[in-house]
Amino acid sequence: MEIMRTAISFKTINRLAVPATIAGIAEPVLSITDTAIVGNIPEYGLESLAAVGIVGSFLSMLIWILGQTRSAISAIVSQYLGAGRIKEVSSLPAQAIYFNVVLSLIILLSTYFVAEGIFKLFNAQGRILSFCVSYYRIRVWGFPLTLFVFAVMGIFRGLQNTYWPMLIALVGAGLNILLDFLLVYGIPNILEPMYLEGAAWASLIAQAVMAIMAFILLARKTEISLKIRFPFNVEFKRLVGMTFNLFVRTVALNLTLILAVREATTLGDRFIGAHTIAINLWLFAAFFIDGYGAAGNIMGGRLLGAKDYDGLWRLMKKICLYGVLVSLVLLVSGFIFYKPIGDLFSNDHIVLETFYSIFYLVIIALPLNAVAFVLDGLFKGLGEMRFLRNVLILATGLGFIPALFIGKYLNWGLYGVWIAITIWMLIRGLALVWKFNQKFRPLLQKG
Repeated sequence: MEIMRTAISFKTINRLAVPATIAGIAEPVLSITDTAIVGNIPEYGLESLAAVGIVGSFLSMLIWILGQTRSAISAIVSQYLGAGRIKEVSSLPAQAIYFNVVLSLIILLSTYFVAEGIFKLFNAQGRILSFCVSYYRIRVWGFPLTLFVFAVMGIFRGLQNTYWPMLIALVGAGLNILLDFLLVYGIPNILEPMYLEGAAWASLIAQAVMAIMAFILLARKTEISLKIRFPFNVEFKRLVGMTFNLFVRTVALNLTLILAVREATTLGDRFIGAHTIAINLWLFAAFFIDGYGAAGNIMGGRLLGAKDYDGLWRLMKKICLYGVLVSLVLLVSGFIFYKPIGDLFSNDHIVLETFYSIFYLVIIALPLNAVAFVLDGLFKGLGEMRFLRNVLILATGLGFIPALFIGKYLNWGLYGVWIAITIWMLIRGLALVWKFNQKFRPLLQKG
């Protein structure tokens, strides 16, 4: 058995972080593209923007709840790679992928026929509700495709490879942007504008192409087989346990996002329009910073498998530093391009005025968010899924929800929503810093 030491340097971290960042921001770029293009539709642009925001929040919830297998696969594969025992988990990826896809099909069929009832829970009504249902019933078919891609990306990450996930994400994002323009606005004398449904079809086609690419790259670039073998791998039970903990964690996470959307919807159309723009930019920044969380996820699991606690400690300090530096660049850029950023997403001056009034709250919290996002990725690589679950439940139940209702009681409007989100992130970041110090500083002394 050969255990290879992992170098902890700017070069090795960024070799993983930069492609992971590019791959990570592809998902919010898709949402941002839909938001920007749909927000400028000449017919019912405001209602279309609201529908994209509501459906996007619900789909993100489904994807991130069931897409947690990616982190579990990555953690287990990277730990076995670090321990020099990678062959022992060769049958696990195929079992995990089939488990994920079957579960996604069950969820798809159970939500498709009750879509109207689901979006009424978001306080959608009238034309916005109708738009939500038509948009969702197209986009939802990309759900199993996305989960398949996520699982394959998890395998690549576990093998310390972020290049192929980056390539898949770039092709998907580029294709989606191109199809958005073609299908939403149409081509004079060739293709009639499809407006909101065009955006949905653009996303679905891009997701299908990404799934095909993922399948081909996995088959040609790795020795991982998609042929399912029984009995279940010895790590399958741990995989399911880690996935379940992340499942519960992501329910808590998405409860926060859903309550935020619901409150913004209750405030009125211009508020949900402004919140849709703000939350998409927040997610873009999150995924941008999360590239270093991905590097921590990938390298952390391998270092833990090799029992290199000194390297793990140095990794934590460096990825936190790099993540905060990236967040500061985003912070400064946000203030410099404050007004032009809003103009990209809507031509409705009422929506833009509302957005500009709260955008500074999104920007100033970025360094705080960076610590939480980066350590979150590292903890996933270390297999600390139960603690991550408990932190999200605590932050949501004792931080976000009370702050949201206090803001509602004090009539803070959309300000209250974003203050509550900031408190939520503060609790997450502080809890992760405390846990890492408590658990790994004693191991550092022994190492």
